[in-house]
Amino acid sequence: MSNDAVVRREASESAPLQPLDWLLLVIPGLIWGSSFYFIDIGLDSFAPGLITPMRVLFGCITLSLIPKARKPVPKKAWPNIVVLSLVWLAIPLTVFPYAEQHVSSSVTGMLNGATPLFVAVVASVIAKRLPPRGQMLGLAIGFGGVVLIALPSIRESSSSFFGVTLILGALVMYGFALNVASPLQQLYGSLPVLLRAEIVAVVLLAPLGVYSLINNDRPFAWGPFAAMLALGVLGTAMAHYAMVTLSGRIGSTRAAGSLYLMPAVSLVLGVFVNHETVAPLAVAGSAVAVLGAYVLGRSKRVTVSK
Repeated sequence: MSNDAVVRREASESAPLQPLDWLLLVIPGLIWGSSFYFIDIGLDSFAPGLITPMRVLFGCITLSLIPKARKPVPKKAWPNIVVLSLVWLAIPLTVFPYAEQHVSSSVTGMLNGATPLFVAVVASVIAKRLPPRGQMLGLAIGFGGVVLIALPSIRESSSSFFGVTLILGALVMYGFALNVASPLQQLYGSLPVLLRAEIVAVVLLAPLGVYSLINNDRPFAWGPFAAMLALGVLGTAMAHYAMVTLSGRIGSTRAAGSLYLMPAVSLVLGVFVNHETVAPLAVAGSAVAVLGAYVLGRSKRVTVSK
């Protein structure tokens, strides 16, 4: 990372939040907290390998209709855009439908609330320095919460253990994604970067989508199709746009704070709408993970302001 990029990162992470920043903080958490419920509905009519190609295609079409998204991007940006496409779209989004074959949408959403912890760890690796003591405390608390969320599912069966492992692997990818997205957004803008990343993801996912479509034996219904539209237009287009914009405005670590909302939204939809059973230990772990992420974010702001 260049010196200019480091300066921009540090400046964005220390700036006070504006009203627009607060709005952008809320949008991704609400939408992505709902996305695991939409995936669960979509699985009634579409095979797991068909979910992600559909949502990315719908998201890509949505973004392509916005003129600002078609703004040119220099060739030198494409290697990082391809990386972003892999670690934020193609790989992790493909993982979740398969994971939800083994664990509930509620648990999937609660585990995703720990994403800020993974973002912070990757940011420290990129900066080549250990986090300050306060951030280390936040990481310790947060990862303790992750263990509490995962334990009830892991105890159920080896199948659930596999699902949890898939989700944690996706969260590692997200940790890299937000740190790649922030400097790209600052240099080239949110929409152009995101549209190119989704175009790359559509191409990469096309073989999986075609194969899954040919072998899909689940009965078509309009409800699951509507869920896929919502997943693509809202979850893959608008929420990603809000998050990439936010990462450029306030830094990747603070932007990841939007995900604090995900566990609560996912839990409410899973339990009260999808009638899932969630272990009390997992609910407690979700609260602990969010607390750890909050301590982490608080420490970041205090450290930078000194």
